[in-house]
Amino acid sequence: MQTITKYLALLVLTLSVQLISAQETSNSKEIKVLEAQKEQVVIQEKDWLKIEVEAVNVQLDNEEVTQEEANILKEELAIKHAMNIENRLAIIDNRISLLERNENVPYDTGANLDGFIITVGKSEDSDEFDLKSLYIGPKTKKEPRKFDKRTTSDLVFAIGFNNAIIEGQSLNDSPYKLGGSGFVELGWAWKTRLLNNSNAVRLKYGISFQWNKLDIKDNQYFLEEGDVVTLEEFPLNVDKSKFRSTNLVFPVHFEFGPSKKIDKENYFRYSTHKKFKIGVGGYGGFVLQSLQKLKYDDENGNFQKDKIKDFNTNSFVYGVSSYISLGNVGVYAKYDLSTIFKDQAVNQNNISLGLRFDMD
Repeated sequence: MQTITKYLALLVLTLSVQLISAQETSNSKEIKVLEAQKEQVVIQEKDWLKIEVEAVNVQLDNEEVTQEEANILKEELAIKHAMNIENRLAIIDNRISLLERNENVPYDTGANLDGFIITVGKSEDSDEFDLKSLYIGPKTKKEPRKFDKRTTSDLVFAIGFNNAIIEGQSLNDSPYKLGGSGFVELGWAWKTRLLNNSNAVRLKYGISFQWNKLDIKDNQYFLEEGDVVTLEEFPLNVDKSKFRSTNLVFPVHFEFGPSKKIDKENYFRYSTHKKFKIGVGGYGGFVLQSLQKLKYDDENGNFQKDKIKDFNTNSFVYGVSSYISLGNVGVYAKYDLSTIFKDQAVNQNNISLGLRFDMD
């Protein structure tokens, strides 16, 4: 019986030592995480100070404050962030002391063993401290918001009517149907502010796919003979006669118009939301494919569907374009200076008019 009691006592003692050791190890890990947070606090506050000082320098350049006022503001900012560092480090030191003094801490100490940290700062869109100002994330330093973001990007989509300007012929006499001929453009654009202290002029550039379609009327179709393309009457009654070109282009526009300046403590932006803007420029690129579709009944009454690819079209396409927008929606026009075909009996240049959507 005494032997059994000894073994039980030894087992209890061993388990107690293991539990204490495990607790000490756990506390040690949490303390290491908190020590790492102290380094991040200093780095983060210095980054915020740098951004705020830069904002004061911009105000000084714009003559919104004098040199003396700028010096006072910078001194106040330096004192504020120094106090922030002192207070935040004191909070972390108190948490470390709590872990060192207690074997079992049943509540959150702010140290996450998965490599996350908790920091406190101001919200980007407010001067008040609230729950949104808490940063809970990876132990790596959170990148501060860029003070001046001169370039933005957005999706561009356009759709509308398509036709062709034919040499020596009025658009009213076009051989292409107005309703059935259309265009679609889909692309991505970047917009860069050109002036330092104003957003009145922007350069908008990008990459787009264009699909231009011509719906041929009067029972005609494109016929290529000896590399020369002409419009001829189809020998049978054609139900549909359509021609489409697919282009990859690189548009460039100068964009003009007012904007609203959003000025915050550590960044500023220009917004053209619900603002009038006009773009003038052009595009250049490549013709990826040309395709003619014919639908008709043959002499035996059998339905036929022909697809004729790669006509003698120009390999390169270039032209001028413009848009007038209010906010994200505008009227868009483009005109190909390059002719549709390399060799054709009469020169034809594609022209489009429709709506443009810039999701900026």
